[in-house]
Amino acid sequence: MKNTIQVIGLVAYNVGLLIYGSVQMEQIKDAVFELAEDNFVRREIWHDTKPFLIAIPCILALGTILMAACAWKLYDEFAWTIYKRISADLRMKRRFLQYQVYIALLKFDFFFFLGFTVQFVVIVTQRQVEFALTIAAIPVTILILLAAAWFVRKESLWGTIAVIILYFGGLAYFVFKMVRMYSPSHSGAYLPARKELTTFAVLTIILIILTIINACLCAHNYNRGLKPYVNKSSTIDDDEKPVGSAYAPYATEMEPGVNGKLPAFRPSANRIEID
Repeated sequence: MKNTIQVIGLVAYNVGLLIYGSVQMEQIKDAVFELAEDNFVRREIWHDTKPFLIAIPCILALGTILMAACAWKLYDEFAWTIYKRISADLRMKRRFLQYQVYIALLKFDFFFFLGFTVQFVVIVTQRQVEFALTIAAIPVTILILLAAAWFVRKESLWGTIAVIILYFGGLAYFVFKMVRMYSPSHSGAYLPARKELTTFAVLTIILIILTIINACLCAHNYNRGLKPYVNKSSTIDDDEKPVGSAYAPYATEMEPGVNGKLPAFRPSANRIEID
C-alpha cells in the first residue's frame, strides 16, 4: 500500500537506529572492560571489534541519507496517486490520512514490542510464570495487530472496540514492566540492559497511546464512505462511490475521473461544420 506516513516513519526509524548504533559503542566498551577485570574476556576484544562498531553508524548514516532522498521522491509519487484516487474531497483525504497513520502505527508497534520482548527474554533467565507469559504474548500480539488492521479495513466497529480494550491491556503491561524494572526487589535482574529496556518500553507506551487515539478516530470515520478507498482493488465502481465525493463519472480540469483517467473524447453529433 502506498502509505506516505509509513515512508516518513521509516526515515525517522532509521535515524533512531543511527543514534542507537552510536550510543552502543560506549556501552559495549564498558561491558568489555568490566568483564575483562574478572578475566571473563580478553581486553583486546574491544580493539578487535571497535572498527566494526564504528562502521555500523557510518553505514546507517549513509543508508539514512539515501532513504531520505528516496522518501522525498516516493512522497511526491504517493501523494499524487492518493490525489488521483480521492481527488479534492478534503474530508475524505483527512479520513484516509487517519487510516494511513493507524496502519503505520500498527507496524511500528509490532517492532518495538518485539524488540522489548526479545531483550527481556534474553536478560531475565529465571523460568517463572512471568517469563512464560512473555513468550506467549508474542504470537498473541501478532494476532491482535493483524486483527486490528483487518477490522479497520472492513470497518468493524465492535471488532475495533475489542482491539482498543486489548490496547489498554498492553498499555498496562508496559507500565507494569517499567515499575518492575525500577523496583528495589527486582531491579537487579534488569540492571544489565535497563536503559535499553526503558527506551523500548517508553517508546512502546507512546506508540500504544497514539494507536488508541487513531483507532478511535478511524472508528469515528466508519460508514462515511472511506471503505472503497482502502480496499486492495484500485478500481472504484460507481455504486461504491460515497455521496459527496469529489469523484465524478467524467473528469473536469480540476477533478480527474475514476482512477485519474480522463474520458475518451467523443465528438458531438450536433457539431456544425463550416466548409
